[in-house]
Amino acid sequence: MKSLFRQNSIFIALSLLLALSMGLALVLVPKGELHLWLCDRHTPARDIFYTYYTTVAEWFPYVVCVLLLLFGRVGDGVMASACMAGTALTTQLFKHIINAPRPVTWFAQHLPDIQLPLVEGVRMNHWYSFPSGHTTSFFALAFVACILLTSNPKISRIPGSLVQILLFALAALGGYSRIYLSQHFTADVLAGLVVGMAVSTLIWVLFRPLEAKKWYKMHFFEKKV
Repeated sequence: MKSLFRQNSIFIALSLLLALSMGLALVLVPKGELHLWLCDRHTPARDIFYTYYTTVAEWFPYVVCVLLLLFGRVGDGVMASACMAGTALTTQLFKHIINAPRPVTWFAQHLPDIQLPLVEGVRMNHWYSFPSGHTTSFFALAFVACILLTSNPKISRIPGSLVQILLFALAALGGYSRIYLSQHFTADVLAGLVVGMAVSTLIWVLFRPLEAKKWYKMHFFEKKV
């Protein structure tokens, strides 16, 4: 566990800082006002970028898992797949238990005179808002990638700090895309970040003792001697 925090300290610190900032904002600013302040920064270029970037969480994590299984160590691929499945299941469990309204539904119920700045062509969801599944996927994938990259001696020439900052920025952008598109509130994104990081950490801890196993180190296309 100590090695996990030591090797990925920058990513973890930035994620913690972001989570604390969102938590503080939620305490100080009313829910609707905070959402409007964060989502009301639309431009045509941003509309296009966030509309497509947010969909990365729907397919890219699973592509990465398949690539790891095929071309990396089998154990890393299995661990990454377990992280994605575990975070997705946890998110869906909370979604269906809480069944919170999405921004378009919440504003229609509480502030019907306010028109949210929506992006044309984006299909809006109305329920199962908490937590944000896309944010969970973004942070789970980024954290798993961070763990694997910072612990791989073959890429030691790449500054670990740069890798962590870049992966955090990509995950944070994914989380913000959900607010920008008015698919989620800040609280949903915060919860998605926490679920993605916490469940991924738990699964990594469970897989850590298996790294010494022969099957974990195997490669799918490894030549038989």
